[in-house]
Amino acid sequence: MFERLFGRHQEDPEVADRIPPGQYRTLKFPVLHYGSVPRTDLAKWNFKAYGEVESPFTLTWEEFKGLPRKTVNCDIHCVTRWTRLDTTWEGVAIQEILSRAQLKPSARFVLAHCEQGYTANLPLEVFEDDDVMLADTFGGEPLEPEHGWPLRLLVPKRYFWKSAKWIRGLEFLDRDILGFWERYGYNNNADPWKEERYSD
Repeated sequence: MFERLFGRHQEDPEVADRIPPGQYRTLKFPVLHYGSVPRTDLAKWNFKAYGEVESPFTLTWEEFKGLPRKTVNCDIHCVTRWTRLDTTWEGVAIQEILSRAQLKPSARFVLAHCEQGYTANLPLEVFEDDDVMLADTFGGEPLEPEHGWPLRLLVPKRYFWKSAKWIRGLEFLDRDILGFWERYGYNNNADPWKEERYSD
C-alpha cells in the first residue's frame, strides 16, 4: 500500500548523494496538505507584497503573468520522507518580487500568506536564494489544484511544507513569526540535509 501511494523507487547509486538522510526516492508527486483544496476565481485573485518594504504592491493574475519568467530545475524533499529528483518549475523569480518591493534594511524574515489562513515562514537568507520562486507551472503544465494552483512558493533547499501552496501574499518582517506547521511542532529551519523535521 505504501509503495502504491508514494511510488518507492530503487535508489540509483549515481543519484544517492542527492537524497537527504532518511529520505527515499519517488517518481510520483504525492498530495499532502491540511484542509480542502481552495476554489479560486482568477478574476478576483490577487497577490500582495507588504510589510517592511518601501514599495508595497498588489498584482492581479494578469499582471503577475506579465512579469519576467524563469525556469528552475531542482530536487524536492517532503518531511514525510519522499524525495523527487529533477523536477522542473516555471514562474517568477523571487528576486523580481524583492526588486519591486524594495525591502527596508529592517526586513529580515518573510511570512507567506496563503488561502484558508495557512502561513509559512522563512529567514531572508534562505528566501533570497536563486532557486526560490513563485511557481505556476510544474513539468511544463499549469499547477494542478491539489499542488497549489494557481500559484505556490518554491523553496527547494527546505522541506516542502515551506513551499506553501495557494499563496496570496508575502509579508516582510523585522522578526520571525512561526508559520502554520511550525506552531504545531515542525522544525523552524526545516533543512532536509540536517533532518530538521520537528522541533525539540
